[in-house]
Amino acid sequence: MEISNVNVFDLKEKYGTPLYIFDAAHIKNIMKLYKDNFKSNQFETEILYASKAFNVKEMIRLVKDNGLSLDCVSVGELYTALSVGFDPKKVYFHGNNKTYDDLLYIINNNVGTIVVDNLDELKCLSDILNNLKKSVNIIIRLNVGVEAHTHKFIVTAHVDSKFGVIYNSNDFKEMLDIINNNKYINFMGFHSHIGSQIFDLACFKSALEKLIGYCKDFKEELVLNIGGGYGVHYTNEDKPIPFDIVSKTLIETCENLLKENNVKIKKLAIEPGRSIVAEAGYTLYTIGYTKKTPNKEYYFIDGGMTDNIRPALYGAKYDCDIVGKENLVKDHTVTIAGKCCESGDLIIENYKLPEAKQGDLLITYTTGAYGYSMSSNYNKALTPAVVFVDNGKSKLAVKRQTLEELIEREL
Repeated sequence: MEISNVNVFDLKEKYGTPLYIFDAAHIKNIMKLYKDNFKSNQFETEILYASKAFNVKEMIRLVKDNGLSLDCVSVGELYTALSVGFDPKKVYFHGNNKTYDDLLYIINNNVGTIVVDNLDELKCLSDILNNLKKSVNIIIRLNVGVEAHTHKFIVTAHVDSKFGVIYNSNDFKEMLDIINNNKYINFMGFHSHIGSQIFDLACFKSALEKLIGYCKDFKEELVLNIGGGYGVHYTNEDKPIPFDIVSKTLIETCENLLKENNVKIKKLAIEPGRSIVAEAGYTLYTIGYTKKTPNKEYYFIDGGMTDNIRPALYGAKYDCDIVGKENLVKDHTVTIAGKCCESGDLIIENYKLPEAKQGDLLITYTTGAYGYSMSSNYNKALTPAVVFVDNGKSKLAVKRQTLEELIEREL
């Protein structure tokens, strides 16, 4: 098995396991698909990489070099971006509970746009700007009430969501009053994000209909940011729409709705994250012991929920192979279990694989999004290394954590 012309066994020998592997060529290709197809002659367009999916310096360098903007949700993500010279003017900063210190850091580092989530945040921001006598651009995150058909933990636009405000609510009206009375706040438009791992583009059409309808109430041409959440392929149960078609469909939908409503906008922005990195990512493990119970057969790996929490968190499913045995008869129904002291530390359940031997390598696919970024030191497990591969070459992006580093902040 090779990834971008790099032998997987060689990666194991050079970097060890568990190991996160990213195909840089794949990432650049997806970015190009978005850039080539998400554009209009009626309004500006902007593509933001939603960095919460996977935020390390090497990834942000790729975003920078390929001309995308950036979505950050924490000071840590922003700090990482600034550390590699990313232009803060191309950053949108999100979050439902930005602290006073967060807002101060964002403003002092000249972030391009703040996505304001709620009334209290806007009050805090307004006070800070009055004290600093400094201007910022904002867009308001709206809860448009469009519920995507996905897991309840990754749906973000139902009526009781923790994210966003409802248009024409008392909170929203008070937010407009604050904006109109503060010369330092440049109101640019609206943001909406309806969920993640969505395969039905009709959901985005419904959200756009709401946002464009709201634009009628404003004289100026607004910026609309419709978030991300475009589905990817984890297993054959998933039927993702190609991202060039996603881009074209969103543009055409927006153009048609603008014509129907006799409205103009300044810009349409999207925030793909998972769809840029998920399928470019792999996680490589070494199989240790195997075990048979009356009803199950287990293959134990040297990682687990500490490097991929998604199966335990919301039942995410993955495909995998034993490296070098991809074409052998898959006559064992097995459960891939991690080494954490948790019965729920299961990466894949009831999956067909060939017979495994101790020392075999197991690779899981589509782990580029929310694997490394949600990793933990539970059970004092060490965080794996991250390597990028591209056209026959490999590059270490994140060193494997050491035992000394594990406790370096402890007193």
